Amino acid sequence: METENVTPKEERRFLDKRITTRELIFLLALIFCISPVISAPLALLLGLIIAQFVGHPYLHLNHKVSHLLLQTSVVLLGFRVNITTALQTGKESIQITVFTIAGTLLMGYLLGRLFKINNKTSFLIAAGTAICGGSAIAAISPVIKAKEKQISIALATIFILNASALVLFPMIGAYLHLSQTQFGLWCAIAIHDTSSVIGAAGKYGAQALDIAATVKLTRALWIVPLAFISTFIFKNKGTRIKVPWFIGLFVIAMCLNTFFPAIQHYNNYILNISRSVLTVTLFLIGCGLSGKSVRHVGLKPVLQGLILWLIVSVGTLAAILYL
Repeated sequence: METENVTPKEERRFLDKRITTRELIFLLALIFCISPVISAPLALLLGLIIAQFVGHPYLHLNHKVSHLLLQTSVVLLGFRVNITTALQTGKESIQITVFTIAGTLLMGYLLGRLFKINNKTSFLIAAGTAICGGSAIAAISPVIKAKEKQISIALATIFILNASALVLFPMIGAYLHLSQTQFGLWCAIAIHDTSSVIGAAGKYGAQALDIAATVKLTRALWIVPLAFISTFIFKNKGTRIKVPWFIGLFVIAMCLNTFFPAIQHYNNYILNISRSVLTVTLFLIGCGLSGKSVRHVGLKPVLQGLILWLIVSVGTLAAILYL
């Protein structure tokens, strides 16, 4: 077998590869997001600006990278949570969790029929709203054998609403003078994706962040029974159910934090890393929401997701304030 020789001229041409203006702007913005001077909402806004006016030079890698970074930031947050507190929080919120998940799925079904949306697309949007956004969609889509277009429409709908929640929820919470506990619980139930839950709660306060992360990850465990139910709804018996690996690692991180006190000395460092990873994740999510991708979703799925989200948000907030 002959080896291919590379001449010095070709080697220089490879090493001297020019970086485009679009790539330079994107990389500088990415570095800016890694620094501690920018908050999660601003990172999302910066990503949206780049998506609309500059363009994402690495769009084909965006979803995989942002999804992995999101899962990593969630696992790191587990090192701040005590498992005893997590179990107590899950016990206290189980009734509202079951009620909101079942109610959201039912309302999603009715809205899907009203707007004549494809059954699988409608179900994925409802499942993402009911439990944990993109993670629920990613786990359930292979179970119901959803097509790539159906998955992308559901994900885009959820991401568009998440971007709004990340900005609006802290403003509403401050206006209504919600306590840290109230806001954390509201975020965990009413915001779809874990990234936006943590971003909004982290902006509101440290206590709200701890409560929101614990309740959201406890709620995410409901992916497993919902996936089983989905196989019967869509008559796909025998389909392998994929449980998100980061949930298990989050539980392990909680156990390490609870039973090995020495780890707690490094909590501040872990938290700073987690926040930086989350900020970069939200920047990448913003970069992926171009005008073209938003138009591709269509009006009906967005309307279904929006109405469903408003019902869950307002209903949950009313229950937290008055019950």
